[in-house]
Amino acid sequence: MSEPTTAREAITLVTGGDFTELPFTEGPLADDGPIGWPGYSAAHARASARTGETESVVCGTGVVGGVPVVLISFEFGFLGGSLGERTGARAAAAHALARARRLPVVVLPATGGSRMHEGMRALLQLQLLARESELTRAAGLPQIAVLRNPTTGGGWATLGAGSDVVLALPGAQVGFAGSRVRPPDADPLAYTAEAQLAHGHIDAVVSPAALRDTLGRWLSLLTRPAEGPVPPPWALVAPGMPPATSGREAVARARHPERPRAAAYLDAYVPVREELSGDRCGGVDPGMRCGFGRLADGRTVAYAAQCGTATRPAGFRTAARLVRLAERLGIPVLTLIDTPGAANDPAAEHAGAGPAIADLFAAVASARVPVTSLLIGEGGSGGALALAAPGNLWATPDSYFSVIAPEAAASILKRPPEDAAATADDLRLRPQDLVDLGIARGVVESRGTGDAVA
Repeated sequence: MSEPTTAREAITLVTGGDFTELPFTEGPLADDGPIGWPGYSAAHARASARTGETESVVCGTGVVGGVPVVLISFEFGFLGGSLGERTGARAAAAHALARARRLPVVVLPATGGSRMHEGMRALLQLQLLARESELTRAAGLPQIAVLRNPTTGGGWATLGAGSDVVLALPGAQVGFAGSRVRPPDADPLAYTAEAQLAHGHIDAVVSPAALRDTLGRWLSLLTRPAEGPVPPPWALVAPGMPPATSGREAVARARHPERPRAAAYLDAYVPVREELSGDRCGGVDPGMRCGFGRLADGRTVAYAAQCGTATRPAGFRTAARLVRLAERLGIPVLTLIDTPGAANDPAAEHAGAGPAIADLFAAVASARVPVTSLLIGEGGSGGALALAAPGNLWATPDSYFSVIAPEAAASILKRPPEDAAATADDLRLRPQDLVDLGIARGVVESRGTGDAVA
């Protein structure tokens, strides 16, 4: 399937043709526009004759993956898909309709930015679009962008990057700076969808052939939240695993190379899912998986899952982004805790480990949706606690949670390294210790013996 080149081709690609256009009756552009740009009216008329459109954006309602949506699709052939006053008015009307009908918004940008012919009146449309997007966000409605080629300037910095989920077509030019205003020695590969994905600014690059299904899954997930707290998943251990007899045994179990990790729990509990990627600040942490998944009854939960590695600042920020998005959409959250601790190398410090952890603590503490946490392996200090739900933490039999790793505790207490095992016993870090201390609600059983036990 080829990449769509026009606004209507993009709409057809994602809807299959199920689309009703919003009517706009602006009339011919008169007096060369708001600032009297010489020849603007004629250029506008030529663009209309060439493309068959009356403006650079097509708006309407449609159905994607069985979900009714409002669509805003840009026509690059119309003056470079640029944003003028009429463009802004149409996009604003589409957002108002979405709020009135309680529909998600799908934006299909292909734009070079603000329209030169309208000067500052065009640039002000960025404030208008940002406000409309924020009003839709405050109404609890999801916004998804699919970036086409090119998506640059104000279109990228508002309706594109400002969306909750950002997808892109392969090879799309994506960046705030368009090709004609970049430094002469700029690497063009830095301004691609793939580069934006690698640096945490978009969530996925999706082929045209897969776009309708992927977009449909995202829409179905974000519009069908589960009610109430997520029940803790079962433990993926052998049924009847006895409690650890010592702290050192609990640590050994959690560090066993064959212990089930986050991927196994996600596959077992939320097999249908789509993932967010990146912290929107230039970073991606593959050791923190965040996204939305479908339970067996068809309802949606959000998840943030550590994968057993030291969590980096980008991972904490991505998890905070996930929790806040889930809160706004009314979707309960499940966190899977498994990390030896926060990354503490110089690069992590430079990237803001402390502020990133603080932000995640704040997001979890203030969440107005239920958050359920399951400790599935190592619970290393604050890097693990940042993902733990206050009052709703559970543990698997092959896990531990500690104020600090036993080896580090022994070092701080000036004990010899060989005392680390005894220190693990002193820390009372076993799952049953966590229950006795009032930190965990219970130790979950294996799938073979029930979903959870208090």
